[in-house]
Amino acid sequence: MGNHLRNNRNDKKFFLSFLLVLISPLLFAGQSPAESQIFEKWLEGVRLEALARGIQSGTLNDVFAGIEPLNEVTELDRQQPEFRQAFWEYLNARVTPARIEQGRAYLKEYRKILNKVSKTYGVQPHFLVALWGIESDYGAIKGSYPLVAALATLAFEGRRTAFFRRQLLDLLQLIDEGHIRNDATGSWAGAMGHTQFMPETYRKHAIDFDKDGRKDLWYSLADVFASSANYLALSGWEKGKGWGREVLLPEGFDYALCDLRIKKTLSEWRKLGVQKVGNGRLPQGKTEASLVLPGGADGGPALLVYQNFHVLLEWNRSILYAVSVGHLADRLTGAPAFRQPGKNIAALTLAESMELQRLLACWGYYKGEVDGIAGTKTREAIRIFQQENLLPADGYPSLRTLEYLRVKTNQI
Repeated sequence: MGNHLRNNRNDKKFFLSFLLVLISPLLFAGQSPAESQIFEKWLEGVRLEALARGIQSGTLNDVFAGIEPLNEVTELDRQQPEFRQAFWEYLNARVTPARIEQGRAYLKEYRKILNKVSKTYGVQPHFLVALWGIESDYGAIKGSYPLVAALATLAFEGRRTAFFRRQLLDLLQLIDEGHIRNDATGSWAGAMGHTQFMPETYRKHAIDFDKDGRKDLWYSLADVFASSANYLALSGWEKGKGWGREVLLPEGFDYALCDLRIKKTLSEWRKLGVQKVGNGRLPQGKTEASLVLPGGADGGPALLVYQNFHVLLEWNRSILYAVSVGHLADRLTGAPAFRQPGKNIAALTLAESMELQRLLACWGYYKGEVDGIAGTKTREAIRIFQQENLLPADGYPSLRTLEYLRVKTNQI
């Protein structure tokens, strides 16, 4: 099965992956003696914590031999596409004609095992294949960063040191138990295998579905599909249900209602004038849904999303990611592309995003870190600012909102 997947890789992707493996030693940061001592002292603390968890000293000696932080990993942590790409740029790079065609072929090729997994865990096959496609391009791009070094770097000096320290310890445990090789590679963030599980997710949710004694997310698609389905099922997946639908909003709609925290029944959204694309009326019902605008009020479709969308967010907290998985899953079963494209609005640059946060902070709307990452706190601050200044309250970090803030600040 592994050979079959490798044969499906195009030459360019294979060459790039191979090249990264060759140059990976060059990715280690050059450190001063003082910096090296600080890292070594920190690493000793990790070692003591790992020993307390029962991880063997021999395992730790092997994985920590010659380890240093990776130079580019912390930079990549601040340049994630979920924070740096506009909606259409992000979606069109992931839901491509080639990926749709290949995914449909894999649905047929692996129908037997997918149906068996679906029957066991209640997650539809097209969602499992869509996750596989979005996460690793069906196994073609699984990452070539040394996992231990990448996670040690982020645990030592990343944005979320506590989170990545926990991931590092879980990885060490998985290596010690024999599920993962000590020289395994993955993404710069420490994600692994065909569906890019983080170590904590791997430890809690990976399944040995083929009963060979190993939870193998590199070479066993049975384990890959079952592990993914198990994770979704335990996160609250609703069997047989979809993730959402494209809708039309009436003129003058209150964009402040486009918030994942706001849930209304289909009947309630219908009374507010929300319609299916094509001017069809929403069905009556008590199914709860939220409205999201992944590209802002002007930059993309309006989407009514259900419980399974929230489950996809458990996998990755990015709305752009969850929409891409859901949309690819729909396209694999023959659904059309989004019919309300909106404007292809460019994303803010890092400098612009940081300026937006600084100005919001100056006016008392934002109290988080000025890091240029438009996360939940930043979007909520934007929404409140927009509401108080009679702007469309979509919470989207747009150039229009930034320019309004600039004018307002310059008038002082």
